[in-house]
Formats: sequence, structure tokens, C-alpha cells
Amino acid sequence: MYDLDSLTTFADVMHSGSLTVSARRLGVAKSTLSRRIAHLEAQLGQPLLRRQANRLLPTEAGSLFLGYAREMLQIAECSQRTLDDLRAEISGEVVIEVHSALARGWMARQAEHFLAQHPQAQLVLRTLQAPPLASDANAIYVWLGEIDECGLRQERLGWLTYGIYASPDYLSRHGTPQHPRDLRRHDWIDRLGEAEKGMVLRHPEHGGYPLPASTSRLQVDQLVLHADAIVRSQGLGLMPHWMAQLRLRHHPGSLVPCLPDWQAPAQPITLLYPYGHQPRKIAALLEQLRHAVPEAWQIATPASPGLAICS
Repeated sequence: MYDLDSLTTFADVMHSGSLTVSARRLGVAKSTLSRRIAHLEAQLGQPLLRRQANRLLPTEAGSLFLGYAREMLQIAECSQRTLDDLRAEISGEVVIEVHSALARGWMARQAEHFLAQHPQAQLVLRTLQAPPLASDANAIYVWLGEIDECGLRQERLGWLTYGIYASPDYLSRHGTPQHPRDLRRHDWIDRLGEAEKGMVLRHPEHGGYPLPASTSRLQVDQLVLHADAIVRSQGLGLMPHWMAQLRLRHHPGSLVPCLPDWQAPAQPITLLYPYGHQPRKIAALLEQLRHAVPEAWQIATPASPGLAICS
């Protein structure tokens, strides 16, 4: 009997041609992948891969065995799915840990929907202040921002695009900036030290312009608090277009976009969960979250943040 982890490793390396790439994608060490392939080759009694320059290429045996490996993996997945479907109810506890920016609005609604659909399930919803470092078989994670390899499967849900917003009252008192250089004379509401770090605003015709680094009189660590401060005329600030449009639906006229042709870098939204077969309760929640991604998160590329503002 072939080990499924070894078959998965072999199929992935055949696709990538690199132990480094596959190790990053599968979330395990290169040495572990090497041992799995060596074990598989020992079982078969012949080499499956050969090195040429910086790539791993299949031997004749490797090319032949790949089809069988994929069939065995598919059979294993189908059999497990069929057995899972025998259970009538999705039940038990699921832990969702989500970036604080997405917890109150989007994730809270998804949690309510999941509980309504599955009366025997229980959810534990927690906010994340830092990327997950370890996996839990009964947990999934949603992170906003860049993230390194952490031993979990990473699935991109979308991107948050950002623009500069202010309240109408603030602009009536202080004027509307016409160019990023005008921001130096405006009060700035900072989130997590973004203004101190500095960033580049981009224009489709004029290229990049460094956002003036400044010391903000008000710093917050949550997007909701940040948006509240902007609406209460405390200053200008970067807000996700998605969040601004949601607020405008409920409170028309409370926000005004400034410098709409200048866009800040988009941030990826990533769904993280353990490798391997998922319990039915986890698989059901993952599928729900994939289908619940707002249209505003689904931009073509992070380099074109102005394409999708409303959802």
C-alpha cells in the first residue's frame, strides 16, 4: 500500500519541478519531501525523478507512475467524501479565527448563516491580531495582509483595495486635497502605524507618489474604529473601498472619497486551513466562505485596485 502523503508529494513535485516550490506549497520541509519520494522509489524499486540543472524531471518510470498516483489520490479522496456524506448532520465545534478588520461585518454574518444552516454545529469566533503560527484540526483562519508559510494551506479569497476618505464636514472646514502633496497640511488618522511607515499611492497616468510620512495625532488598531473617527471629522484616512461603500449604504453622505484616482496598495485576504482531508463540518464552512466572497474583493489583479469599488 502506498502512503498518500508520498503520492501527494510526488504528484506535486512532478507539477512544480522543484522541491523548494512544492515544500512551500505543501507547507512541509524539503527534507520531508525528499524522504517521502525516496520511500516511494524504494517501494517501486526504481528512481522516479532525475535532476537536470535546477529542475527535477521525471524518469520514464516516473512519467508512467504519475497517472497511477493521481488515480489513487482521486480514489482516496472520493472514498473519504462518500463516507463523510453518510453522516446526516454536520455537528461539533468549529473554531474560526479571523483578522479583526473582517470579524464584525463579513465573518459575523457568515457565522450566523452557518449556524442557521446546521443546527447541530457550534462555532467559536475569535479575532486575530497576528497571523496564525500553528494549525488546529478543528479551526480555520482568515487573514488580511501578506503572510509567510505557516504550515497551513493558503487559499486566496480576494483583495481589499484602499482609497483616501474624509467626512463632508471635515472637507468643508479644511478643504479638499487635489494632489497627494496636499496631504501634508491635513490631519491624518492612522491605523497600525501606516503613516509612520509610509507607502506609495499610485495613479494610472502619473505613476507612484510616496504618501508623506507623518505622525498621526490619532492611531487605532481596528478598521471599524478607524472608520468611525473619519466619519466624526477627525481627519483623513485610508479606508477599504468595500467598507466605505457598506457604510455609505447605511449612512448616505457620511463619507467622501479624496484623490479617487490615487490608490494605495491592495491587501490580500487569505483563507487558511490544515492540509489533508477536512472533516465535513470544516469542509462545509470552507465551501460557504468561498461562495460568500463579496464582489468588491474580486479584483482582476492587485495592480488594478480601482476596477472594483462597489459590490
